[in-house]
Amino acid sequence: MALIKELLGKNPSFGSNCFLAETAVIIGDVAMGNDCSIWYNAVLRGDVHFIKLGNKVNIQDNAMIHCTYQKFPTTIGNNVSIGHNAIVHGCTIHDSVLVGMGSIIMDNCVVESHAIIAAGAVITQNTHIKEGELWAGVPAKKIGMVSQDLRKGEIERIANNYVKYSGWYK
Repeated sequence: MALIKELLGKNPSFGSNCFLAETAVIIGDVAMGNDCSIWYNAVLRGDVHFIKLGNKVNIQDNAMIHCTYQKFPTTIGNNVSIGHNAIVHGCTIHDSVLVGMGSIIMDNCVVESHAIIAAGAVITQNTHIKEGELWAGVPAKKIGMVSQDLRKGEIERIANNYVKYSGWYK
């Protein structure tokens, strides 16, 4: 079973039908909605501020979700995929977003709905990504808009697949 740890009087809370891999770590002030999955070696550390996940969020292997002490919580909307090895830190991610593998989203960033952060992108502090934008690079810059095909073929497909994958492990 995953390491689930109370800290400073705060316990993680989970919606229905969530999957927590045996090596996942969820600490402190973390709340997640329904149909979420936290994969192998992923860490959600709600020790210095809160972390809130909506419904149908997948945090893939080795990803780190953290916050900034007394300044920036991390809030993730519904239908969001956080790719393998990503770092999401003290920011807000709206609904139906794909955060690519190995990308970094830093403090006080906002990623609006239907956006894609490309694999390996570094979103620097205080960046605001508008609805439907596609960002890539180091430091990341807007490189285009997310097409309807990418919305259905990537953002929705990946979020739905991770609900299916998690069912295999239950």
